[in-house]
Amino acid sequence: MLAAVVPARNEEKRISQVLRHLRTVGANIILPVVNGCTDNTLAEIEALDWPEIKTLHFPQSLGIDIPRSVGAKAARDLGAGCVLFVDGDMVGELIAPLLSLEKAIRNEVDLALTDCYPSTDYHSHLTRLVLSFRRRLNLTCGLEELGVASPSHGPVAVSRHFLYQVPLQYLAIPPVALAQAHLSQLTIRVAASIPHERLQSAVKNDRHAHLVADTIIGDCLEALCHCIGIPPSRSFRGREYLGYHPQRRWDILAEFLQR
Repeated sequence: MLAAVVPARNEEKRISQVLRHLRTVGANIILPVVNGCTDNTLAEIEALDWPEIKTLHFPQSLGIDIPRSVGAKAARDLGAGCVLFVDGDMVGELIAPLLSLEKAIRNEVDLALTDCYPSTDYHSHLTRLVLSFRRRLNLTCGLEELGVASPSHGPVAVSRHFLYQVPLQYLAIPPVALAQAHLSQLTIRVAASIPHERLQSAVKNDRHAHLVADTIIGDCLEALCHCIGIPPSRSFRGREYLGYHPQRRWDILAEFLQR
């Protein structure tokens, strides 16, 4: 059974397109994790009135990536054999990549990634910095074949085996989930490719871009620590990379996972 987890915070006028793509690829269960919305995201989902949609609604914001863990728990409890993770603002033409990810899981891959930077021509210093940490993590894990691909970016799929081998709270820091999957000797592959701009994610301001970059770098630093077995740290050369990390609602996640 194919399930899809869709984190959604203020994705009005985008969320319907994402859900239509997931219905097209044959998702049996679609789990929008609607959190902290102050717009019409929830009403837009409810207006579709599809039997496969099972909305998880949280009035408060869960913070970045926490919805992945929430959705993974619900998908596992519902018996999903493959779980896709697609952000609620990715309105690009994702049907082919999503089918490729699902096929990889059927072919016994446990963590299937999307390469969102198939080109090496990166003009942004911020992009180059983030990708350098992603590459470092993959190399440290002995996964050089992944290049700069990361579960932090683009659609991702996991197997049911993954959901039982990797603690679900690790999905809230995606690079840590990758490191643990490697330590658990799970099969990890790049199964799809789509340039970042073709995801057509919502464009926000420079401050948001820098906060996301700091979040991913800090997550990679934590994952590096996890991979080599030392206490977690988000510091590098005297700077602590927090980004949106302090806004992650671990308390709400812990309560949900204990249900």
